[in-house]
Amino acid sequence: MDFAFNDEQLMIQESAASFLAKASDSAAVRDAMLRPEGFNPEVWLQIAQELYWPALIVPEQYGGLGLGFVEQAILLEQMGRRLLCSPFLSSACLATPALLLGSNEALREQWLPELAAGSLCATLAYQQQRGDWRQAQQPRARKQADGWLLSGQYDAVLDGAQANLLLLACEGDDGSLALFAVPANQAGISRETLPTLDQTRRLARIRLNDVALTAEQCLHPASSGPDLLDKVLQIGAIALACEQVGGAQQSLDLTLAYIAERKQFNRAIASFQAIKHRCADLMLSIENSRSVAYYAACVAQQALAGEGDAQLAGELGEASAIAKSEASEAFMHCAGESIQLHGGVGFTWEYDPHLYFKRARASEQMLGSPSWHRERLATLILESRP
Repeated sequence: MDFAFNDEQLMIQESAASFLAKASDSAAVRDAMLRPEGFNPEVWLQIAQELYWPALIVPEQYGGLGLGFVEQAILLEQMGRRLLCSPFLSSACLATPALLLGSNEALREQWLPELAAGSLCATLAYQQQRGDWRQAQQPRARKQADGWLLSGQYDAVLDGAQANLLLLACEGDDGSLALFAVPANQAGISRETLPTLDQTRRLARIRLNDVALTAEQCLHPASSGPDLLDKVLQIGAIALACEQVGGAQQSLDLTLAYIAERKQFNRAIASFQAIKHRCADLMLSIENSRSVAYYAACVAQQALAGEGDAQLAGELGEASAIAKSEASEAFMHCAGESIQLHGGVGFTWEYDPHLYFKRARASEQMLGSPSWHRERLATLILESRP
């Protein structure tokens, strides 16, 4: 089997790397993360209307390009390398898959064309405890004669204050889980931006105060809510893992450039054997995480294509757990070593390694920590045994 990129995928990789090297360099990242939106709207407009990245996995019938998740993974790796400040992860990797996997065709026709065009940003809101939504109490959805009434709070929603469309996970009176597509300006919704360790990515607290919805705003039948949320979060974890691979690679590249210039005893420290061994370890961890992340991207591509048998569902869960845990640890390892090999100046404001370290630490906990994913992986393996 040939795992190399084809010509089209190489073109996507090269164009993304070239664009982001200019549009998301160090100065651009520092500018974007201080903006109220958390990103540069002009850059996002370029990404959406000239490069069509939000439309990548959206089917052509909804105004998208109809490509696969592997192509999206290529973009995500390059975004991670440049710490792109944008709503891409929340909108194209969480909200878009939720609409695609949900059974409400009317909602797909309503929202996917706007998501593909980049004129609309969306996010997924759910409560979690130690990375698991099942251990947390979701906001309540009380059934009404003509729809639903939502009340409750989400503590940390990715791009929650910037999104125009909210996909809300709520718990019904009977304990069933439902997901709803709700415009962010709906009456009864309040949003508050939270201070975060990683300034390149925004989180928000969202409160629901008797938000009235119609039955048509539900994404799926009540019985399939848990499966839908699980699949979306697993695909999101794979997307984040691909981004983490890019961040790990750039952390190593910054380090290699620095140690080639820094001298001790009239020699570049890159020539010291101990330094070479540490860099070799970093390269190995990156290659391991890249391999599992792209394998997981292939599995996610099958899931989004509608190949939804039980075996694939189990494979998606295993692949996402392996990819997220490996990529999280590789990124943390590379970002931490980058600061050490910079001699400590890497954590000063003028140098970039501290930005990668903060992104690595925040991403490590987002969508499940490595320990939580390994625990979930062990459970999946044990349950699959006869």
